[in-house]
Amino acid sequence: MDSESQLLDLRTGGETDTTYCDDSMQQHETSIDAGFSASCLTTGELQQHWRAVKQNIRSIKVLFEIPSARIVEHASSRYVVYQIAVIRSGSYDCKHVAIERRYSDFLHLHQQLLQDFSEELEEVTLPKKKLVRNFSEENIAERRVALCDYLTQLYARCYVRRSPTFIAFFTHPELKISYDLLRGGRFSHALEALQSVLVLQEKLSIHDPALLVPTMCALVVCHRDLGNLDRAFQTGHRALPTMRRYGLCRYHGPLLEAMVDLGYQLANPVAQLQDELIKMQNSPHGPVSMVTLKELVVQEFT
Repeated sequence: MDSESQLLDLRTGGETDTTYCDDSMQQHETSIDAGFSASCLTTGELQQHWRAVKQNIRSIKVLFEIPSARIVEHASSRYVVYQIAVIRSGSYDCKHVAIERRYSDFLHLHQQLLQDFSEELEEVTLPKKKLVRNFSEENIAERRVALCDYLTQLYARCYVRRSPTFIAFFTHPELKISYDLLRGGRFSHALEALQSVLVLQEKLSIHDPALLVPTMCALVVCHRDLGNLDRAFQTGHRALPTMRRYGLCRYHGPLLEAMVDLGYQLANPVAQLQDELIKMQNSPHGPVSMVTLKELVVQEFT
């Protein structure tokens, strides 16, 4: 799909990627799992089944908070850094992650979005800086509220929340830091940073789970190099279904090879993984690139 087609899809994709009205829920309930036979279940089991269905399609929204801000002073500059919390509503969100962004980061986001959605964002304005008392507590507090409202307005528009630009605003700086740490051999610090990024991606990338696969592969590398073989295997096992579903060929071979190696070390069954790896290696479409997973991961954000 070319870039124009992707942009058109973002603009016309509707507002139904993470929220569903009652009517669509009822339609989904009557059509889901066409092979499911209700006659073989007891009343209690049937009720349990539909509770699970409703749980899977329950409205999931993301809320934003900017609970605090701080002034950073250097020899030649002074600016405000805002702490942004991304909260998943609909159930208790126990995964608390916060990032920090400057006003210039918000400005860059707005300018980038206007390049693709200038007409659609006519009614969305970025709060402006004030010419006087820009660093006063009152003005900073007002801008915290205004910037939070700005993010909420952006997320309310499907074409924006699905755009790579919007997601990159929340994850790109942290990903760059994570991969720099990984390349420098600081695996413990890289692991901590990547785990935080993964939480953000899980909250913001419901429409495209494939975005999580590179991060999970980087986590596999960190866990393995830190000797956490079981955690590495579990993380890789979690990434495999999404990778297969979305055809991420670049990671498929290296991840399978890493999983087979980890499985042997852990005495886990790996026959199916090994068969899948051999099938890929003997593919009539040409040999699969067999760089190691670590070699592949360190190439990210270079």
